[in-house]
Amino acid sequence: MAKKSFMQGAVILGIAGLIIKVMGAFFRIPLANFIGDEGMGYYQTAYPIYVLFLTLATAGIPIAISKLVSERIAVDQHYEAYRVFRVSFILLFSIGICSSAILFFGSGAIVKAIGNPGAKFAMMAIAPALMFVPIMAAYRGYFQGMQNMKPTATSQVVEQFFRVATGLSLAYYLVGKGREYAAAGASFGATAGAITGLVAIMGLYLLHQKKLHKDIDRTSHIIGERSSKILGKIFIIAVPVTIGAAIMPIMNTIDVGIVMRRLQETGWTETAANGLYGQLTGMAAPLINFPQVLTQAIAMSLVPAIAAAYKQKDMKFLNYNVRLGLRTAILIGLPCAFGLMTLSEPIMLLLYPMQKASAVSAAPCLFIMAFGVIFLSTVQTLTGVLQGLGKPIIPVINLFIGAIVKIVLTYTLTGIDSINVKGAAIGTVAAYIVASTLNIIAVKRLIGVKFDVGLTYIKPVASALTMSAVVWFSYRMAYGFLGNAISTVIAVAIGVLVYGAMLFLTKAITNEELAYLPKGKKIVQIVNKIKR
Repeated sequence: MAKKSFMQGAVILGIAGLIIKVMGAFFRIPLANFIGDEGMGYYQTAYPIYVLFLTLATAGIPIAISKLVSERIAVDQHYEAYRVFRVSFILLFSIGICSSAILFFGSGAIVKAIGNPGAKFAMMAIAPALMFVPIMAAYRGYFQGMQNMKPTATSQVVEQFFRVATGLSLAYYLVGKGREYAAAGASFGATAGAITGLVAIMGLYLLHQKKLHKDIDRTSHIIGERSSKILGKIFIIAVPVTIGAAIMPIMNTIDVGIVMRRLQETGWTETAANGLYGQLTGMAAPLINFPQVLTQAIAMSLVPAIAAAYKQKDMKFLNYNVRLGLRTAILIGLPCAFGLMTLSEPIMLLLYPMQKASAVSAAPCLFIMAFGVIFLSTVQTLTGVLQGLGKPIIPVINLFIGAIVKIVLTYTLTGIDSINVKGAAIGTVAAYIVASTLNIIAVKRLIGVKFDVGLTYIKPVASALTMSAVVWFSYRMAYGFLGNAISTVIAVAIGVLVYGAMLFLTKAITNEELAYLPKGKKIVQIVNKIKR
């Protein structure tokens, strides 16, 4: 198997992730206008429960598939890699049927227990998606194990497109029949997206089938592991990953009770406390998700690349990918963090012009949480490294320790009147700092990798600080003439150009690394011409 860096896959998944986020934003805004707060209440009752079921069903298994497939292909065992896919397909198919049936037939009891019976139709409409998404996850894991991220990216975009188009169309059509029916129509968008996404990735599998089966048939004589042993290995990897994926959502749920209670204990009314928490979680926190899309793509691409190099005992290439992975995460996280910190208030006013007082009040929370983007980026990336090394339980333990720190700090700081809800933001950042530090220590201990301080930290920080200064100056210069919205957009655009230029001026990116990108050779040629 030829050596493959994770970079091409990360770029493909990152672009797909950004497209999906944009389409998701396009879905939410008109949907709220169509079905109102009552309809959104029904929709938001069903959707988080669906996501919980989906997380439990698919958070860890695709990563397990990609790791096991990559390890087998690395030693030319294509038939055994195919058997991993086949076993996992049956497993995920079974999980999909069970989880879908539970949500569909149990919808009445679930919404009754929640206290929102009007959400029953929405829950029934979204339940069938749980039958198709796990099957799609099996195909995605198989392709990712071969370090081919295009089928995953394509199916994700197709899935989201049909989710948005179908959900909005049905919500608009059904709103006249009642808000609960409109919410059900919006929820059915997830089912339509799952079906079309599965059809897309199955079609891509058929296109690759001839080439795949040539290698599978060639290596079918190799005697491999029993299906039960493969299944056991999938669970060994998948269970810790799933637990890890559930830690922060669970901690955030606990966070609600801590923040609301502590704010009221310091004199805030229930309404005021709810408003402050809404500013933190509803206005500031969603902005942190955009850079997270890119670093999550790095983590997903790293798992098979690290697993293959580790299986082949190619420590030089393994260390190279680890160093490049961390640097890439920092190169993405730093400008996002510094940019959001520099323009925290202007960005909030740009996005929420109808809620100016709340936007200004939420800006300090965004400033604090933006700093955490740097460490969240490294947490995700190093988690991918540790999963590729076959140590999935280590990042789970480290994140759990970080979550405990978060709870303690949130409880303590939120109870201080002058800090209030900003204490929850500080607690979140602290959790990522702790988890990131522990992950770095673990990776160094396991493979002895050494990071170039200048290349990894100093040059990216210098580039980001320069960008931040130029962004601040550009915004202040333009604000007096153009107002907040246009000035913010201009400052962000200038920041992107300045940061890109600084990376080349400081030589924070090498030609070798650029060559690993899609169309990398052409990019290197263009960069070299500009340098001349």
